Amino acid sequence: MANNQDLDRREFVRLGALTGAAAVLWGCKPTECPPAPAAAPRTVATMTKDWQTALTPQAVLALAKDGNARFVKDERVDRDYLHDVKMTAAGQHPAAMILSCIDSRAPAEIILDAGIGDMFNSRIAGNFVDADIAGSMEFACAVAGAKLVLVMGHTSCGAIKGAIDGAKLGNLTGLLAKLKPAVDAVKGMEPRTGSNAAFVDAVAAANVRLTIENIRKISPVLAGLEKEGKIAFAGAMYHLDTGQVEFLA
Repeated sequence: MANNQDLDRREFVRLGALTGAAAVLWGCKPTECPPAPAAAPRTVATMTKDWQTALTPQAVLALAKDGNARFVKDERVDRDYLHDVKMTAAGQHPAAMILSCIDSRAPAEIILDAGIGDMFNSRIAGNFVDADIAGSMEFACAVAGAKLVLVMGHTSCGAIKGAIDGAKLGNLTGLLAKLKPAVDAVKGMEPRTGSNAAFVDAVAAANVRLTIENIRKISPVLAGLEKEGKIAFAGAMYHLDTGQVEFLA
């Protein structure tokens, strides 16, 4: 068996050969390789009160559309999140209020390429509204100054499938019952089951539109802000297979 000195010498020679080979592959001699390039600076774009105030509801919607376009192209902003943390620690000025599903594959902030402090996000299975969620929206818009209420459903929604098929499980039974009006609103599609992907997605889109109508009914506060032009409502469907957000007319 070789002694430790022999092993050390062999390891040194082996590592030296590997280093030299790697240097040749990268086009330089071991002693002439340039230093690694410095990392590009991260983007600092935290939503401020002045920025929020200057935005119109339509401008906020445009920001959301642009953000998803970057996400789909894999050109997301390299954000300085720690800067966002520091800037928002004493207060927040989000531009949008998102109502979306709890589905782990549809995180609104990521797919809209938003930063910390850019948006409120209320998540519930089936992205429907009730009095509690409406109250959260009223805080977001009437108190904190958000300009856009975006209701976002998604394709292949498990909650929608459950509502279609009449799934029953504890408290989930009552939750799914609140999605039934959207199921009933979609006509002329067969089979009317959770295995029919086209029907499921049609119901999900109908649910988005019905939810916007229900927000107006449940919350005179938000309806009033909309009439005054201070906020706008918009609906969208997130496509799980492409990453694209389809904004509904």
